[in-house]
Amino acid sequence: MAKETAMEKRRKGNFLRHMERHWPYYVMMAPGVIYLALFKYIPMLGSVIAFQDFSIVRGVFGSAWTGLANFRKLFQYDDFYKILRNTLILGGLKLVIVFPIPVILSLMLNEIRNQKLKKGIQTVICVPYFLSWVIVGGLVFDIFGAGGLFNNIRNALGMDTVLVMQKESWFRPIYVISSIWKEAGYGTIVYLAAISGIDPGIYESASIDGARRSQQMRLITLPLLVPTVLTIFLLNIGSFLELGFEQVYNLYTPMTYSVADIFDTYVYRSGIQQGQYSFSTAVGLFQSVVGLILVVTFNKLSQKYSDDGGLW
Repeated sequence: MAKETAMEKRRKGNFLRHMERHWPYYVMMAPGVIYLALFKYIPMLGSVIAFQDFSIVRGVFGSAWTGLANFRKLFQYDDFYKILRNTLILGGLKLVIVFPIPVILSLMLNEIRNQKLKKGIQTVICVPYFLSWVIVGGLVFDIFGAGGLFNNIRNALGMDTVLVMQKESWFRPIYVISSIWKEAGYGTIVYLAAISGIDPGIYESASIDGARRSQQMRLITLPLLVPTVLTIFLLNIGSFLELGFEQVYNLYTPMTYSVADIFDTYVYRSGIQQGQYSFSTAVGLFQSVVGLILVVTFNKLSQKYSDDGGLW
């Protein structure tokens, strides 16, 4: 016992000396740790509301327990499967169409030899990321509205005006296009950073062996970029059912609810507007559990089929 105590003291002393030596790094890390604790981990305790008939007046400790009643209500809700279908479809479109675009853009930008042109293009495609979805939604409505650019061109060609934003068939294409325009450019930053970390000697050796630029991109750059792509993919999978309230809320209309309504917008209407806090928490917990299952599953698959894959 004394030996263990002495070992623990030695470890504690080593840790304290390590902190004293590297205290600036701990100070820089502190805001991020505090942020995670206050806004990510502590709010997880509020998930208990999903198993209660929560009342603001009675609080968490005074509200009655209802067990799984809120989850049964969710699964028996008439529009549950419609909302689930919309969420899965939009999430699938993001993964299949939107996710690969930054990878393709980064590979194309990497082939540009003129650095000024390369940085200029990267700056232009990154700017939309810093616009809020309120602004982007307003631009989309202005372009596709009855008097917008899209219909003006149609009218000039002798075609009738189309109320694009009120048509169900148009919502998903607009959702995908707006996602690509706003997010794809910023996503290239991570991939270009990964590409810049590739040893130039590999390209030199391939060039000496007679490999063309296209072959170097296909046989060197892309394979070495796969671990980064897998990591980003796993991070996106975790939020598969959390598509982002802002984008859908600023793009959909009551006429497109049937194809646009997702869990996030439904939680806003039922939780915030109607005051069903326990029910909306149950929906959020359901999303989180599904996201956790997807991350663990795909992480195992990536570890199985890729030596460098996986988050842990």
